[in-house]
Amino acid sequence: MTIRYPNGKVFQGKDLISSGRSTSPTLYGNRGMSLEEDLQESNQYYLIQNIAVVHKKPTPIQIVDVHYPKRSAAVIKEAYFKQASTTDFNGVYKGRYIDFEAKETKNKTSFPLQNFHAHQIQHMQYVVKQNGICFVILMFSSLNEIYLLPAEKLFYFWERKESGQRKSITKTEVEENGYLIPIGYQPRIDYIKVINEFF
Repeated sequence: MTIRYPNGKVFQGKDLISSGRSTSPTLYGNRGMSLEEDLQESNQYYLIQNIAVVHKKPTPIQIVDVHYPKRSAAVIKEAYFKQASTTDFNGVYKGRYIDFEAKETKNKTSFPLQNFHAHQIQHMQYVVKQNGICFVILMFSSLNEIYLLPAEKLFYFWERKESGQRKSITKTEVEENGYLIPIGYQPRIDYIKVINEFF
């Protein structure tokens, strides 16, 4: 199957990794759950408990070529992303708009900024200007550590990259500017607790 971006560029499997989306679940804690799945479970917990309403944004795809090898099965051969995606999750918490992106890396010492795209940074800047709660959740999958990094902090590191300097955020910088989210049971990733303490 061929999937294309709005500009016609062919989507490559490696794009899933660079965008923080994995084609197969990331194994950690013997659970076989990906960061995205854990966040969706956490969001479901928040919804049931009347804490917050946060959902994953669907990525709109335009299907252009479908083959039917069997009467009961359809195989998508070519599709296009209708538009560039912004961030992964959005919703409302205590009357305020909440918007965030989730990314993961196997790197133990830094978080590559190539995982983000300019249109995502611009979107987050718009959200911050409107006083929305905006952040990124960064997972160091090989260390099984998850951090919440406020968008305003991410902007600094992005501008540093854009000016030709370091193309990643060091693990130490993430620790100094972000907030460690302990992995729990219900919810699995309690980012609302961090928001309550620091936003």
